[in-house]
Amino acid sequence: MTTVQPSPSSRAAARPNVLAFLKGRGALWALLLLVVFASLRYDGFLSAYNASSFFRYNAMFLLIGIGMTFVIVTGGIDLSVGSVAAMSSVLAALASPHGAVAGLLAGLAGGLAVGLLNGVLISRLRIEPFIITLGTFLGARGVAQLASGQAAVSVDSGSSFAFLGQGDLLGVPMPMVFLLVALALGGVLLNSTRFGRSALGVGDNEDAARLMGLKVDAVKVGVYALSGLLAGLAGVILAAQFGAGQPVEGVGWELTAIAGVVVGGTLLSGGRGSLFNTMVGVTLLGLVFNILNFENGKGVISIDVFWQNVIRGVFLLVVVLLQARSARRTP
Repeated sequence: MTTVQPSPSSRAAARPNVLAFLKGRGALWALLLLVVFASLRYDGFLSAYNASSFFRYNAMFLLIGIGMTFVIVTGGIDLSVGSVAAMSSVLAALASPHGAVAGLLAGLAGGLAVGLLNGVLISRLRIEPFIITLGTFLGARGVAQLASGQAAVSVDSGSSFAFLGQGDLLGVPMPMVFLLVALALGGVLLNSTRFGRSALGVGDNEDAARLMGLKVDAVKVGVYALSGLLAGLAGVILAAQFGAGQPVEGVGWELTAIAGVVVGGTLLSGGRGSLFNTMVGVTLLGLVFNILNFENGKGVISIDVFWQNVIRGVFLLVVVLLQARSARRTP
């Protein structure tokens, strides 16, 4: 039996493809380097417990990042996602005595309602997304405070609702199950459907998209509805994981999502985006925080939360600058 060796020409053709994939992916390089560094420096970093805890918590930010990617691909922005998550966590906790399904649906419905409101107002009134979502950012936070009586709402201890945040399915944490399903469906939606192609077209040139007959307003409503729905799901996980609806949580989550999307290489101007790159960007930011916690645990130095924010901010800036430089060099 003879073995067919790849020809020199085919090997040469494969190398540019690999290089093309790696170019412009500074966030992926940074993520890989951090994982190698942390695995060598910290005992237990690569343990199943740390990996499970990391993704159980960061699944909320990754879900919001998926929705934010769709919004930013169209050239928009959604500042309301943190408040929507907080509001949905309260709604889910209030519905938790009726079971896991009721709590899940309550949180999703709250997020979807705000997302639809954002999309309709932005598409119909032609007002900048920044202004509309800033308004719903404040409105959703107010609803969360009113519905909770300005206090955390405990999840019913006898309900199955807590399983959505604390349980496992076939050894996989439930938040990760939700994330994997959302990522698979989102990838198909963005890359293999007319809706995804239309979203990219709207972000690339909205006027040209209208002239081509694309349903620009429907696309905008759709992406903001999706963003709200996923923020609502993050709120459900928040309530189930910590045992209470949290009306004061979610502060700064929108900035984390936006930063993760940008670090992943999605253009804020729209027209280009990748859910894989967003996952890399959001995971990278979460990993920085995880490493800082491990560093504090070694007892050599103590980095308080304020310096942690400074370090994360500087790290984010460095990665973005490397991304921009690499992108300029890419032909």
